[in-house]
Amino acid sequence: MTDGSSRGRPRVAIAHDYLTQRGGAERVVLSILRAFPDAVIHTTLYDPDGTFPEFREARIVASPLNRAARLRHDHRLALPLLPWAVSRLPVDADLVIASSSGWAHAVPATGRKLVYCHAPARWLYQAEAYLGHPPRTSVRGRALLALTPGLRRWDRRAAATADRYLVNSTVVRDRVKQAYGIDAEVLPPPFGIDPSGPSREVAELADWAPEGFHLLVSRLLPYKHVAEAVRAFDGLDERLAVVGHGPLDAQLRATAPPNVRIVSGLEDAHLRWVYAHSTALIAPSLEDFGLTPLEAGAFGRPTLALRAGGYLDTIAPGVSGAFFEAPTPDDIRVAVLANRGHEWDQAAIRSHVDTFSEQHFHRRLVAAAETLLNGD
Repeated sequence: MTDGSSRGRPRVAIAHDYLTQRGGAERVVLSILRAFPDAVIHTTLYDPDGTFPEFREARIVASPLNRAARLRHDHRLALPLLPWAVSRLPVDADLVIASSSGWAHAVPATGRKLVYCHAPARWLYQAEAYLGHPPRTSVRGRALLALTPGLRRWDRRAAATADRYLVNSTVVRDRVKQAYGIDAEVLPPPFGIDPSGPSREVAELADWAPEGFHLLVSRLLPYKHVAEAVRAFDGLDERLAVVGHGPLDAQLRATAPPNVRIVSGLEDAHLRWVYAHSTALIAPSLEDFGLTPLEAGAFGRPTLALRAGGYLDTIAPGVSGAFFEAPTPDDIRVAVLANRGHEWDQAAIRSHVDTFSEQHFHRRLVAAAETLLNGD
């Protein structure tokens, strides 16, 4: 099945919240696009320089909000306006596949709607984790609390417009059931970095390459617990490379000890080099799915992860990684020290990751699309 610009073929479109960053959800959109290469992508905001360069080759329709450069560069400022923006993204297609973590599931559609849900909106249902502090203790948090009742009503109405829900993990399946009363099917996304692609050295880490380093790949947000991981390495005879950017960038750079380095703006070729020269991935955040353990595993690297969220689906304990119990500096430090000298079977790690291949993802996604297009 194809999206079909040819006469008589079903027309398939893609919707996504906003294309302003390089995250796991955006990698999933690229994978969906590879399954339906003729699809037009509809989104509220599109920043070509802020997201993956592959999107430049796609046909993208953005909402009227996209005229505001400041919002393209910081989508969080647009939060109160996004329901309005999504309502002005009508999708004329036989099927729209909505990649959603809060907004895209609301696009007006003339045909059937298949939602691939990364998570119900964190700012509505997990506000404290999203902000990194109790909402009432900040101006931003209090503003969010004021908006929440109306946004939740809007969000639940939007969820009810879907013909079918797919989710990326068992934890998100449970959250979707709790938030919307919808029984969703779990379809794990594929890992996004092809280890066979070109590699390019990261100059800031080149002197660490011979001995290797621990690696953390994440947006620099409070709920990602990057600060806790940085503190865990303070005083350790181990190295940590943090790859990412976000609001905590300046704070983390100012407080990082000498054995922690933070780099940002990396392309996939750089990421391949970083994964290949790492010894283990550190994954301390509560993720709805979390692609990075699979990306690291594609290079035969184990993950030391928080025992929670999507990592419970993607990490095979003792095969592809190990868990720690809490996202605290002490627990992370203990996990790092316990991993010293442990010999991991790289072939077994790669074999585990292969079960999350793009081929498997495409086969099940296309089958779900065909079911809806056939009227089932």
